Amino acid sequence: MYARVGDRLLTHGRVVGAADRTAEVIEVLGPDGSPPYRVRFEDGNEAMVWPGPDTEVKHLTTGPGVTASGSHRL
Repeated sequence: MYARVGDRLLTHGRVVGAADRTAEVIEVLGPDGSPPYRVRFEDGNEAMVWPGPDTEVKHLTTGPGVTASGSHRL
């Protein structure tokens, strides 16, 4: 998994009826964009997370090193 500051993490609910959670990456603590990440949830709470397989990264669509489609250039 790779994320940058400003990307969003979307964590899907783990049980039927559980809502998805979205958080903004505010700090990348691992090497080369890998976890852990410090994130801010929609309710303003902050936490350090190690995303699991139920989480996807929604990349920024603009900024240095990012193409218009949101994919990262290597």
